[in-house]
Amino acid sequence: MDTRIYVGNLNKSTTQDEINTLFAQAGIVSSVELVKDKGTGMSKGFAFVAMPTQADADKAISMFNDYALADNKLKVNVAKPRAA
Repeated sequence: MDTRIYVGNLNKSTTQDEINTLFAQAGIVSSVELVKDKGTGMSKGFAFVAMPTQADADKAISMFNDYALADNKLKVNVAKPRAA
């Protein structure tokens, strides 16, 4: 099962492809889900990245937490389970 990572404090102009390219430096990326406002289609400033191994996820968290991307310092950690 994939490990989901929360990526917060994204610049509103950051794209899903940019996130994918960045996190691919740490390992295999299964998926990227950039969360957007349903009304405007604009980014809400956070995303979820899924990686197939815990080792890759841990590496991504250590590499990109506090990483500066588009003038914003990213907040990266293991995503909390979805509420039922």
